[in-house]
Amino acid sequence: MKRSTVDRTKLSPMMLQYMEIKDKYEDCIIFFRLGDFYEMFFDDAILASRELELTLTGKNAGLDERVPMCGVPHHAYASYIDTLIEKGYKVAIVEQLEDPKLVKGMVKRDVIQVVTKGTRIDNNLDSKNNNYIANIYDFDYCKGISFTDISTGEFYCELLEYNQDEIIREVVRRGFKELIVNEKIDRELVNILRSTYGILVTITKELDDTKEYQYIYEDIDDPRIITTIKHLLYYVLDAKKGDLHHLKKCEIISSQKTLFFDNNTKKNLELVETIRSRDRQYSLLWLLDKNKTAMGSRYLKHEIENPLTDKKELERRYNFIEKLSTEFILRDDLRNYLDQVYDLERLAARISYGNLNARDMLQLKKSLNVLPDIKNILEQLDYDKTINPITEVASLLEKSIHEDPPLTLKEGSLIKDGYNSELDELRKLSSGSKDFILEIEHQEKERTGIKTLKVGFNKIFGYYIEVSKGQKNLVKEEYGYERRQTLANCERYTTPLLKEKENIILGAEEKIINLEYKLFMDIREIIKRYITLIQEVSKIISEVDMLQSFSIVSDENKFVRPKLVDEKSLELIECRHPVIEKVLTTKYVANDIIMDKSTDILLITGPNMAGKSTYMRQCAITIIMAQIGCFVPCKSCKMPIFDKIFTRIGASDDLVSGESTFMIEMKEANYAISEATENSLILFDELGRGTATYDGMSLAQAILEYIHDKIKAKTMFSTHYHELTALEKDLKHLKNVHVSAIEEAGKITFLHKVKPGSIDKSYGIHVASLAKLPLELINRSKNILDIYENKKGKQETFTQTSLFELDEEEINEQENKNELEEKIKEINPLEMSPIEALNFLYELKKNMK
Repeated sequence: MKRSTVDRTKLSPMMLQYMEIKDKYEDCIIFFRLGDFYEMFFDDAILASRELELTLTGKNAGLDERVPMCGVPHHAYASYIDTLIEKGYKVAIVEQLEDPKLVKGMVKRDVIQVVTKGTRIDNNLDSKNNNYIANIYDFDYCKGISFTDISTGEFYCELLEYNQDEIIREVVRRGFKELIVNEKIDRELVNILRSTYGILVTITKELDDTKEYQYIYEDIDDPRIITTIKHLLYYVLDAKKGDLHHLKKCEIISSQKTLFFDNNTKKNLELVETIRSRDRQYSLLWLLDKNKTAMGSRYLKHEIENPLTDKKELERRYNFIEKLSTEFILRDDLRNYLDQVYDLERLAARISYGNLNARDMLQLKKSLNVLPDIKNILEQLDYDKTINPITEVASLLEKSIHEDPPLTLKEGSLIKDGYNSELDELRKLSSGSKDFILEIEHQEKERTGIKTLKVGFNKIFGYYIEVSKGQKNLVKEEYGYERRQTLANCERYTTPLLKEKENIILGAEEKIINLEYKLFMDIREIIKRYITLIQEVSKIISEVDMLQSFSIVSDENKFVRPKLVDEKSLELIECRHPVIEKVLTTKYVANDIIMDKSTDILLITGPNMAGKSTYMRQCAITIIMAQIGCFVPCKSCKMPIFDKIFTRIGASDDLVSGESTFMIEMKEANYAISEATENSLILFDELGRGTATYDGMSLAQAILEYIHDKIKAKTMFSTHYHELTALEKDLKHLKNVHVSAIEEAGKITFLHKVKPGSIDKSYGIHVASLAKLPLELINRSKNILDIYENKKGKQETFTQTSLFELDEEEINEQENKNELEEKIKEINPLEMSPIEALNFLYELKKNMK
């Protein structure tokens, strides 16, 4: 049954209410609260039952047939929502807005929030990663992009040229989970983002024109950026339907302030995840993340993805790392205190939005309690930022919140004794009444002589006196017992006195729960006034945590302080790849990377597997580490500040777009030479290998000449086209280096040492033999190589109709081998006795001779 075909005049009031809400949220799965369940109906039920593996049932709704229905318990709904969100759906949560006890007829219901990939603000978010929701606003001639992490309050904005590839690169690089676009957007771009990259895209033209969140963009002059921010704000506010004043002032992204690289470079260098497993382990982030707080880990990831170009700020970070490494006892104390700090950024967001519980309050209290100690240590370390310990909030929480509260807010036990006099009185009354109940049980036993009599309680019948079946004849009329319930093995009674005490106790308990909830909400409102201060503290803690992590990693791995110079000279002495060095069981072979003022291009030759790609990667990683303020894996490091890094490392076809390896190579090469400046770093690994040899070699040479003459960027270019090494004579800023190897008795040993000059051999066949390709294939390849190297005609190379041509002796050997294999296949070792197996082995050996 489809919702669109239903005759609404026949629907029950509840189902009509559902239909009216669903009309407003067509693109959402509605979680409709009915009692203790969230129910789904019609198409939502069919879809959810499939995706969540729920039983599909039906519900009477006034129609001739039952409407499709499925449901989930309200106390366990979060995991079901997580599953739907990860699969790319939106979920609208509909709650009862009135207490059913106080309303006659239909309870008012409405959507309290829409949950999507980018608008989550719960405890199930990955603590070490940001969760960005973004928008693209098309202005015809340019595009505005703004993005925010609602769970932390960060807000950013930038303007980009009208270029589809550039937009896609930025969206993928930032890792947006969800995108909002205006109706002018190119639908082809929307389809690519949805189908190729799996991004949830919503099209809407609405802008937020309220004054309430104007503070986010009030310091911005550009009307395009303001419009872009308003566009995203409308969607976020409409989805969350709550207080989002923890959102911070928008920060405009400036390309001059950060070292730029695209997603391919991030992936090739394995900065935040590995290429093979797409996992954080064995990435640069994994190596550097010795943070004690979730905030510090997120900040580190942000800095790795957005390294700095501000020399003064980088020197400031180096100074503090040096101080931490010198004052290692204070550093250890600092780490111990940081270990007690919870995620203040996300706690602030939950306080503002109102979806926190008492345990969140305890986390806030424990975090604030150690701030004075952290402040004291930072002062001793001469750190240039001051922490406000916000002692008044810590004191309030210490006095008010119970040390072991329940998860929900409607069970009581939230507030400590002594915080509120009215609450203390109610608790005393409730506790005294309960003692009186025990006294009643004792008195009734004495009065009636019924020794098995007991006073009990349940939610349906309240307090009762229970007498077993065998002794109910002892209940006399003068006792004044009124029968309340008959069970198989007992009778339950009440008395006027018991009713009176029941009313007092239950009334007090309900008042206690309601008062505790009100007091908790009041405390939350007080703390909301301090959200800005909490966010300022969290920002400082994040940086301090990251820098102590750098200090630890630098000490453990013998990293050194970089020397930043103004001249265009790069000198990395005994540079290592920090991640490979960490996981290697053998000693890592360090190499110098020297590109002085007169050298812009290193042309790298050497065997496959010798370490050319690693040599290039470690250069880029060292630069990125230096420009996030970390020490670097070198004996010494002298370098300028770079503005951009471009890489083309590895080969992969883009199966989705149908583009070949070579097309991708050319596109990435074009992107690099179009965007690079003389202050950039370019890494090209075997560029041109995806096409015919002479085509590839010609393109590679032309690209090298273009970079040399036009761009003048520092470039590392590895190649198997040994003819290119002759360019060193003509291009004065190009220098040949090679990764050395030793060939002995037909076997190759990789030295992984980079030396000046070039080599004229690739050792590809030796690498193939290391990979254990068949011996006859290796021998044949050597013969073909001899033909090429002796410059014999091409016709001679392809005269064979068979891939391998065997001589008579090889043919006999092959036939004998096949015969032996057949004999072995015929026997079953499990059915042979030991002596039979020995005899068979003896025969085999004789036949081989």
